[in-house]
Amino acid sequence: MADWNGVRTALSLWDGLADGEPVLINLSENHTFRVDCPDGRPAVLRVHRPHYHSRASIESELAWMQALRAEAGLFTPRPIAGRDGALVQTAPFETENDIRHMVLFHFEAGAEPATSDDLSPVFRQLGALAAQCHAHVETWTPPALFERQVWTAEAILDPGAIWGDWRAAPGVEGPARAQIDRLDRALRERLSSYSRTRDRFGLIHADMRLANLLVEDGITRIIDFDDCGFCWFGYDFAAAVSFFEDSDTVPTLKAAWLDGYRQHRAFSAEHEAMLDTLVMLRRMALLAWSGSHAETELARSIHGSYAAGTADLAERYLRTGSIDL
Repeated sequence: MADWNGVRTALSLWDGLADGEPVLINLSENHTFRVDCPDGRPAVLRVHRPHYHSRASIESELAWMQALRAEAGLFTPRPIAGRDGALVQTAPFETENDIRHMVLFHFEAGAEPATSDDLSPVFRQLGALAAQCHAHVETWTPPALFERQVWTAEAILDPGAIWGDWRAAPGVEGPARAQIDRLDRALRERLSSYSRTRDRFGLIHADMRLANLLVEDGITRIIDFDDCGFCWFGYDFAAAVSFFEDSDTVPTLKAAWLDGYRQHRAFSAEHEAMLDTLVMLRRMALLAWSGSHAETELARSIHGSYAAGTADLAERYLRTGSIDL
């Protein structure tokens, strides 16, 4: 079991945290720690995965989060500046040569919703939140040197994709590989025809899955903007059903999401018709992620089934144009 002495040392970069006790609460793209502070107030420390985001990219993420809070009145996680006034700190992590970017956030109350819950109220709120985020970016002028990923079909499906090559994921072989190859070609063609005009493509959260939601007293809030970038607006729904895309609850959740969304921003029938395509694109991103992040518990938990499930869902989608059961 790791002792996280590097994290303990790094905590001295923030006022009052030198004696804080870090507890690992999540390992996905990054290491995330709850820090029990000496004054009794917990905080959350995000230690960034190496070679994923530059310092400028992390600062851009934080700039949009702060703009959403200040200008759109939305809840976003609140970063805490270090002793030098910077929101992004840099320090050794597991070894002296393992230099990582780190961001500290205020701890926020709430619980992650479960797939066994009645998720319709959550998805109605989630649609409303997505719409408000999208409406904000349509008129927002990002700061100079704003730098975030662009989640195109190529950035997800090509061998050099952001989250790795789906072809190298566990279980991608034989008939499953052939079916997923057909899906790859169809997604590229349909998304190329859909295009990337301003009414459908812009800066989004891009990872509104259940693990990145906090629900308290019936109120849903979004956390973890680490994957925010430029993509189709409908991808925010696709990410919301991550890891349960084949559930028979998805049509109901889609209707709830659209209802919430349309209370704040138009979403045409053309865009609605592309949601299943974007769900399949997200599924391909997660398939690639399961191979490139094999050290994580979540990736290990789906290694035996995710490729086969993707092939089954692809067959349904290619045959009917829908993922609905």
